[in-house]
Amino acid sequence: MAELSKKDRMKIPRQAMPEQEPGIRNANFKEVNLGFTEELAVMEAMRCLQCPKPVCVEGCPVGVKIKDFISLVAERDFAGAAAKIKEDNVLPAVCGRVCPQEEQCEMKCVVGNKNAPVAIGRLERFVADYEREQIGLRIPECKPKTGKKVAIIGSGPAGLSCAADLIQTGHDVTVFEALHELGGVLVYGIPEFRLPKEIVRVEVEALQKLGVEFKTNAVIGFTDSIDELLSTEGFDAVFIAVGAGLPYFLNIPGENLNGIYSANEFLTRVNLMKAYRFPEYDTPVFDCKDKNVAVFGGGNTAMDAVRTAKRLGAKSASIVYRRSEKELPARAEEIHHAKEEGVHFEFLNNPLEFLGDENGWLHGVKLQKMELGEPDASGRRRPIAVQGSEYIMDINMAVIAIGNGSNPILRQTTPGLDFNKWGNILVDPDTMKTSKKGVFAGGDIVTGGATVILAMGAGRTAAKAINEYLANPEV
Repeated sequence: MAELSKKDRMKIPRQAMPEQEPGIRNANFKEVNLGFTEELAVMEAMRCLQCPKPVCVEGCPVGVKIKDFISLVAERDFAGAAAKIKEDNVLPAVCGRVCPQEEQCEMKCVVGNKNAPVAIGRLERFVADYEREQIGLRIPECKPKTGKKVAIIGSGPAGLSCAADLIQTGHDVTVFEALHELGGVLVYGIPEFRLPKEIVRVEVEALQKLGVEFKTNAVIGFTDSIDELLSTEGFDAVFIAVGAGLPYFLNIPGENLNGIYSANEFLTRVNLMKAYRFPEYDTPVFDCKDKNVAVFGGGNTAMDAVRTAKRLGAKSASIVYRRSEKELPARAEEIHHAKEEGVHFEFLNNPLEFLGDENGWLHGVKLQKMELGEPDASGRRRPIAVQGSEYIMDINMAVIAIGNGSNPILRQTTPGLDFNKWGNILVDPDTMKTSKKGVFAGGDIVTGGATVILAMGAGRTAAKAINEYLANPEV
């Protein structure tokens, strides 16, 4: 790394990410953030203090060697930086875009004690994009075949990271995906303007070149049960990584009116089935053009939905959230981008009832104003209803984005597999072992809705434990 004193490094400001102008991007589905140039990346890398004990790694669920890869960026060895990241993270182009680095590695960054932390996520994205665009993804060598077979259920981040580790240790790996495209939540849940689907496809293709077999339209629990995979299909172990795909609803009157979607359905239709290009693609979505759209919820999924509605031509696109802005769980960057793009925020409002016309179409929602009381179990201040404050908000479309639960199919078809009261699979957190011999689980099916990088961490933990189990299944 170029010789600069600590004092000089601390003087370098955090480099701004180039991005599309708000008034242009809110009408298209092209990526908002445009990525660092080489010069910006090198300048940002120079801000790293190269700490003897890099605490930023403690904030990374997969343990990326942050200090080392940033040093290589500063030296303009971008290919070396990519290789260094991929020692621990098989999806850097994805994680560099959608992971909440501000709550993980960047929160630990020593530079952040006095200045803005080093933009670790943006450097990760730059390095991954450089490899893909300038070099092409390089395929690592795999160990000799062991003769063992592992089934992975789900091709989201947990499944993909587990598959990558297991195939490199010599096991045969088959990934079963319920949908017709691979990538799980990366393709159906995250909009193109945040994560281009081509990036996910390239990452999946790299795993295919390593030897991972993928089977789409395979709903385990219907096509085959887990017991059948282990007995008649000849698999030696199973990793369950199906995510949390069952949407929660508000359970208020009128929720069955036409024009009301779960965020899952709305985003899947747009992201995976390209409803925004109807009739070129034949899966329609409610015509948002010149309509008043309200999204209920305050997380990243809610931001994805409301920003998508804006791009589909909504006259107004609003977030309705029962707490204040301070309690919003979404990433600060997503909230900032939403505001820039013209999204309205209706804070301290709680929906009581959806209102429809004589033909069953949504035309409004009754809201009640809230105020904040003492913190609840989540640590956020509990919203309390303000009596007599009800009013009607005129809307033509609603999207419910208040979280997801686990699909009950596996629970209904897998005897001996233990679940908690919310339908999440119970595991040993150190090994991801379930109550069923040879069966492991990780990601949102275990934790509930969480982040891409946490799911990947679970996949890597499971891969290590599966490898040990296959070497000695009787232990």
